[in-house]
Amino acid sequence: MKKKIKPVIIIIALIIIIGLIYAAQILLEHFSYTKDKADLNEYYGLTDAKQAVLFIDDELMEEKAAYLNEKFYLDYNLVHQYVSSRFYYGAADGIIVYTGPNAIYTCAVGDSTITSTAGDSISLDTAAAILEGETLYVSLDYISMFTDNTYQGFVDEGPARVRIFTSPGKEVQVGTLKKDIAIRRLGGRKSEVVSTAMAGTVTVVEQMEEWSRIITADAQIGYVENKHLKDIAPGVLTGDANPNKVGLGEYTSISMEGKINMGFHPIGGIAGNESVSGIISQAKSLNVIAPTWFSLSDTEGNISSYATHDYITAAHASGIQVWAVVDNFNNENKPDTEAVLSSASARANLISNLLAQQAEYGFEGINVDFELIGESYAESYVEFLRELSVACRQNNIIMSIDNYVPMDFNDHYDLTEQGIVADYVVIMGYDEHYAGSEEAGSVASISYVSTGIEKALEEVPASKLVNAVPFYTRLWTTSGGELSSKALHMDGAASFISENGIELKWDEATCQYYGEKTAENGDFYQIWNEDARSLEAKLGVMQSKGIAGVAEWALGFESPDAWDVIADYMSK
Repeated sequence: MKKKIKPVIIIIALIIIIGLIYAAQILLEHFSYTKDKADLNEYYGLTDAKQAVLFIDDELMEEKAAYLNEKFYLDYNLVHQYVSSRFYYGAADGIIVYTGPNAIYTCAVGDSTITSTAGDSISLDTAAAILEGETLYVSLDYISMFTDNTYQGFVDEGPARVRIFTSPGKEVQVGTLKKDIAIRRLGGRKSEVVSTAMAGTVTVVEQMEEWSRIITADAQIGYVENKHLKDIAPGVLTGDANPNKVGLGEYTSISMEGKINMGFHPIGGIAGNESVSGIISQAKSLNVIAPTWFSLSDTEGNISSYATHDYITAAHASGIQVWAVVDNFNNENKPDTEAVLSSASARANLISNLLAQQAEYGFEGINVDFELIGESYAESYVEFLRELSVACRQNNIIMSIDNYVPMDFNDHYDLTEQGIVADYVVIMGYDEHYAGSEEAGSVASISYVSTGIEKALEEVPASKLVNAVPFYTRLWTTSGGELSSKALHMDGAASFISENGIELKWDEATCQYYGEKTAENGDFYQIWNEDARSLEAKLGVMQSKGIAGVAEWALGFESPDAWDVIADYMSK
């Protein structure tokens, strides 16, 4: 009997041992860490050998950098999106430009030497920008010369990778790896290995219950178990300092003491200057006059001029500054604005011509009134403003810029940049309804003015913002089912209202007097009148917003009582 039991026991023992071995294998398989490596090109979404993995601060970007000629580059559009819109690509001239507060830095695309209007030059060991097909790539060495951005690049242990640090002292979550450890594609022992992270500081992007996503010191991203991390806390990481970093200086501005009261003075020709004394004698509290003197006359940056010494003498005798207007629409030649602004030589010539006029006549300021700027060349327009601001800053000339009321369709005028480079930004707070409008309405209702100021203040400091009010209104006529309008000066509107017996009633919605009447011939008249009371309402909004002052379009269009409410605003 005992002899029969013994084999059974042995068999059972073998089964148990085999089961234990199998169970151990299952457990080992379950709890062991795979050594399978991830395909890093697929992992990072690389489809081209020139592409480089791009990190910005603690974020892995979907977009890619480029690794060209053993240097890291960034697509020009990504530079604008993630770094700075102050870099300018002059496609017409084949140049890359950076304009700071006091100098313009220019480099030919494909070249490594950067020249400055300050007279110095800097040479890099690779091209500042490279054009491949239709894509402009900008060197990170070049970018970090002019910005607070630093970077670190890596080309070993996988594909080329670059990490840009957008500002010094930016806080991220950091932790310490206790030892060298594999980081994985996903949280889990069976997830593929991305790379081996060395012991030391890492960036912690995301913390979960058992695993955390980290960026390693050599710019690889993946997951590690939390047990390998310690000392997770806010910290600061930065890239390598650029030995060629340029000291750009600070943006400075000229500010007049007290509020601005600037009247636009439409000249229309040399003879128009003769009206200045009469204009000034009627205006109360006016401290700046802006004659429409200069206009683009060709695509080379030349200008027509109506400036006279007598005008300057008359204004200065009354203690009034002159801010000469330059526009892009009053010259009979009507040159192509895009052609001027897109050419470095034309921009420089335009600025040189304006400076020569200022040196000749001694006016205090230049007012830029460029209208109908197309979105396709908006970057060139803003670059012109930057370059003009350098010249004005160096010559102690006040620079102001006229703008439409901020709307989505004119965002490309870039009020934020204007608020940095200019001394004053003027919002033309009128033309809510204009000659081509499909419906009759106010030229400047109170909500239109208030909203315009509020939106402008989101981008421009109150100390630099001036709101322009209209000294005119529109008479709307519906005749035979067709709507038309004409602009009337304040006295002209009052005369029409009186002569036609139009009854006016105050409209709280617009803060204007509204009137309408059907004439004997069947024509239907409508008018939202601009007068002293409606101006007073607008000035009240401006006072409450604490902006820099008021402008008026245009001198000579006003009724005498308009100056009383403006003078009251100026005294507060």
